[in-house]
Amino acid sequence: MRTQRTLPWDWYPGTIPDNVELGDTAYIETTYSFVPCRSTAPVAVRLGQGASAYSDTIFDVGPHGRVSLGAYTMAVGVRIICDAEVAIGDYTMMSWNVVLMDTYRVSPDPRQRRYQLERFAAGQPRHFAASVLAQPIRIGANVWIGFDVCVLPGVTIGEGAIVGARSVVKDDVPPYTVVGGNPARVIRDLATKEPSHGD
Repeated sequence: MRTQRTLPWDWYPGTIPDNVELGDTAYIETTYSFVPCRSTAPVAVRLGQGASAYSDTIFDVGPHGRVSLGAYTMAVGVRIICDAEVAIGDYTMMSWNVVLMDTYRVSPDPRQRRYQLERFAAGQPRHFAASVLAQPIRIGANVWIGFDVCVLPGVTIGEGAIVGARSVVKDDVPPYTVVGGNPARVIRDLATKEPSHGD
């Protein structure tokens, strides 16, 4: 069994949980990133070779959640809310304040939401509605996600796509496209050759 690990440069006196798998040369800026990680999966979070999670990146992983960052993927201040699976491919870049959420963690039933708020107000532990199903998020390789982007449950972002800053992504993004807006829509197809000025 892997043992819990500390980081010599860490400002937070925590540890990397034993079910977090780090590839060669993977980098974690602070163990604070794992404070809300409650997954009991054998591998709750996997960072591939050279992957990095910089300051303010948070792995909010529920009891059955699994998160993977591919080789040389970079997360800077990204919030990952995962109750099922968030899988991110190799060489992907995610800017600050990006939110990836595979679940809303609230019930569509207003009575259930009120019950949850009353529990929270009374100082009881956070209670997630059992009726809310998580839908995995899949992000391909070589994707670039701009700052303040929110990716909603069930979305797949294809390889080589670019998501513009402050977009809300509720539908799948085709490979090699640029999307932006709220809701995000295709702005440009990167696979189509642009005519040069000499043509």
